[in-house]
Amino acid sequence: MEQQVKDFISEIRPLIQGHGGDVEFVSLEDKTVKVRLLGACSHCSGAIMTLKNGIEAQLREVVSPDLCVERVE
Repeated sequence: MEQQVKDFISEIRPLIQGHGGDVEFVSLEDKTVKVRLLGACSHCSGAIMTLKNGIEAQLREVVSPDLCVERVE
């Protein structure tokens, strides 16, 4: 499952980079995907929405409905 998550993040990175940010996979612990937001995303007011409504929602569709995404510094 970890490789599926990494592959997914690699696929969405260009979209996030297009907004001046970036996302980095940190770890998968149980069903929690930990990511680091970089660039413009690191201090953007829409970061939580991007995590929950974007990355987490899509990961649940593509990889597993049980996954959740957590931001780490």
